[in-house]
Amino acid sequence: MSNRLRVSVSLWLVSSVLGAAMPSAAQRAPTPDPINLPPEVLSLACAPTLTFEEPATPVRVTGSQNSSIHKNFAPGDLITINAGTDNGIEVGQLYYTRRLVPRERQRSIGRDNPATIQTTGWLRIYAVDNQMSLATISYPCDAIHLYDYLEPFVLPTLPTVSTDRVSPQRGNYGRVMVGNDNRRSFAKGDYFVVDRGSDHGVTPGSRFMVYRDNLTWGNFLFELGEAVAVDVGPESSTLQATMSRDAFLVGDYVALMR
Repeated sequence: MSNRLRVSVSLWLVSSVLGAAMPSAAQRAPTPDPINLPPEVLSLACAPTLTFEEPATPVRVTGSQNSSIHKNFAPGDLITINAGTDNGIEVGQLYYTRRLVPRERQRSIGRDNPATIQTTGWLRIYAVDNQMSLATISYPCDAIHLYDYLEPFVLPTLPTVSTDRVSPQRGNYGRVMVGNDNRRSFAKGDYFVVDRGSDHGVTPGSRFMVYRDNLTWGNFLFELGEAVAVDVGPESSTLQATMSRDAFLVGDYVALMR
């Protein structure tokens, strides 16, 4: 018996229980547990980060229990995962689903072509076999796609933001790089990535001033607003816009405030 057939038979009980109450073409997952988290925590869990290399992503979304082929999934779908008890997967575990979005999709990810790591939501494992599992969507940040990869769920921690009077470090500017889905403009409350991280003195909760150069000779940089670091890596950080006089755009300057 092939692995695919063996797993299908092993998971048949889950599908048959669900299918007893409805046609097989419309099998639905059980209603997910309510999410009792503050909105700012949910928002932060969906924020983008940046990578300069392909992460190891062996565990992925490989399909669903729909009778037709689906490439996008939403709450109510039963999702198939290409890992099971042999990989340490257990019923009840939570996993983020994430997707790489390179700046230029036709090129390999690297320093000259970084990729946004976009969190599309998180799943709860519903049933397991040795080599495959079924999962339900606990929370969607976006549509979950076929072949999104999984990482263990860790609840994000809101940073502590200083209210001290601080001044921007002029002459040591970083740049606004990207947002989810290669988004290029941002307003108050939005998340975006900048090319400054812990190697440059950034810590969670660090405040930034955002500027634009209007390319007018002899003029000052225009103050667009402020942002705070919510996730910090060595070379890049995820910021959330806290105040904006105008839209922040990719290429605008940021200055760490100290």
